[in-house]
Amino acid sequence: MRPDQIVVVVPTYNEAPNLAHLTAAVLLHGYRVIIVDDNSPDGTGKLADELSTTTDGVEVIHRPHKGGIGPAYAEGFSRAIERDAEVVVQMDCDFSHNPEDIPRLVHALEAGADLANGSRYVPGGDTPDWPWRRRFLSRGGNLYARLMLGIPVRDATGGFRAWRAQALAALPFAQARASGYSFQVEMAMRAVDSGLEVAEVPIVFRDRTRGTSKMGPEIVREAIRLVTVWGIKRRLGGR
Repeated sequence: MRPDQIVVVVPTYNEAPNLAHLTAAVLLHGYRVIIVDDNSPDGTGKLADELSTTTDGVEVIHRPHKGGIGPAYAEGFSRAIERDAEVVVQMDCDFSHNPEDIPRLVHALEAGADLANGSRYVPGGDTPDWPWRRRFLSRGGNLYARLMLGIPVRDATGGFRAWRAQALAALPFAQARASGYSFQVEMAMRAVDSGLEVAEVPIVFRDRTRGTSKMGPEIVREAIRLVTVWGIKRRLGGR
């Protein structure tokens, strides 16, 4: 698979300290980058435009307001598919996902997977910077999603993934109900329900060193509510 057939979608909101570094690290592999900016007030969108005009392989989508990571990914996925990507990678902009791990995700697709899920919770995965409380909440959330939804994915909340573009295009990602990080759970559920081959690739997740996390209580509440609703519907025979 040629590197230029791989498109990395990066949603941004107030990521000016990280964007140029992350983009450069991805481009080193020969991949293309689509930045989806939600009208960041810190100038991230302007910086993205500068990168797109001075650097080959960078494209920018501007959204009018902060509309959530789920819809941002959906727009980026659509654009990547329009650009004839063979592989669509999704990752955060803050280096919690290591660009050096992208080739391992792509290799899992080359080995036959439709979705390569960067996983913190399979052997070899880790979250070395997290305090015990955050580890407990994350593992608990993943266990809850796995039990409620009946899916075998151990890290359903993870956002570092590589999709075979043809498989991704067959999923109704533009109709996803989740706007926050529960979008990751919804997409994992849809992938399993569609019979896609899912491989979990161990990753080491690092905390950001620049900028501010976007995770807040409203995102957690959305995730708990949606996973509970989905789980109840599945038990009643609906999806």
